[in-house]
Amino acid sequence: MGRDLRRAAPAGRRPGLTPSAGPTRHPRLRVGVDATPLLGQRTGIGRFVHHLVEGLAQMPDIELAATAFTLRGWRSLAAALPPGVRRRGIPVPARALRKAWGSSSFPPVELLAGRMDVFHATNYVLPPLRRAAGVLSVHDLSFLHLPATVHPDSLVYRELVPQGLRRAAAVCALTAVTADEIAQTYGFPRERIVVTPLGVDQTWFTAAGPDDDLEARLSLPSEYLLFVGTREPRKGLSTLAAAHRQLRAIDADVPPLVLVGGSGWGGELPSQPGIITVPYLDQADLPSVVAGAVALVMPSVYEGFGLPILEAMACGTPVVISDSPAMVEVAGGRAAVFPVGDAESLADRISEVLTGRHPEAGDLRAYAAGWTWSACVAAALAAYRMAAQQ
Repeated sequence: MGRDLRRAAPAGRRPGLTPSAGPTRHPRLRVGVDATPLLGQRTGIGRFVHHLVEGLAQMPDIELAATAFTLRGWRSLAAALPPGVRRRGIPVPARALRKAWGSSSFPPVELLAGRMDVFHATNYVLPPLRRAAGVLSVHDLSFLHLPATVHPDSLVYRELVPQGLRRAAAVCALTAVTADEIAQTYGFPRERIVVTPLGVDQTWFTAAGPDDDLEARLSLPSEYLLFVGTREPRKGLSTLAAAHRQLRAIDADVPPLVLVGGSGWGGELPSQPGIITVPYLDQADLPSVVAGAVALVMPSVYEGFGLPILEAMACGTPVVISDSPAMVEVAGGRAAVFPVGDAESLADRISEVLTGRHPEAGDLRAYAAGWTWSACVAAALAAYRMAAQQ
């Protein structure tokens, strides 16, 4: 690992830009996007891809097509795409593709998804390219720095990510912290890494707490602390459980802790009083649950962004986070921060929030409003144009 990529350049690649049909500042670009993250439960990456293709579809100088590298989920891709986005490609098993791409330059993405000027690999894996310019999204480097905290399937990124970086003309990262980390770890030119920060849907700013029906359906208490995310080792939930246990030992009236998200992997938390688990929630219910929380707590060992931070702030909900650098960047000084893994410090920060020591809801909402999906799409488009000119 850590191979220097500063001299790496896309080989055998011509932009092949098609002329625009009308007056425009830029030539028309044919863009292909890996839309595989749209299938199944929508994580933060899935929401990123949804808003990316939705925004690109409205660009008059972009000819957009989406593909998915999957066999079983291929038929559902068309329904998962926003209106106006074409599905292209063929159903192929993802594992077989990754195995082939790991050892050869076949099959190139054009063989699977048609001709294009730029292909955006949205989730760590950039296929071989024949003529298109490649753009690779690397959301974090947990697979490299904290391999024990990620699913074993993700360890393949240790080989596929540096391979993709050698193919890429440009890279997208969600934070400046991650962009710097990619450049320092792999030697990829920092000037060719574009930060594409996530945005916040407008529905979060008007969300109200759960009504009686939702409270009953999810067995929610009237007051609760909240965690949102997949329950897996990287999320630091053992630290959160220990901090909550400490608080309730001192004060039995500390609100219960509600964990919302998929069960993930790596074993369940030990059972303890005051912890309620709720399965994955879609966008019909999640904003209300976040808006009704006393505070959102994100104790992650490592993150590449931390979208729940902004979504909670858009609801006016106070936030407590670990000092994982990307989350600190995203929170912009408006969250209570504790050292990763320090349960006692986390208990102190939660106690401060419970006693009213946190930013006003209006300040949180105003800050979250500065994070827009339109800015994310514009940054991605800048990466495409940079790639096409390499």
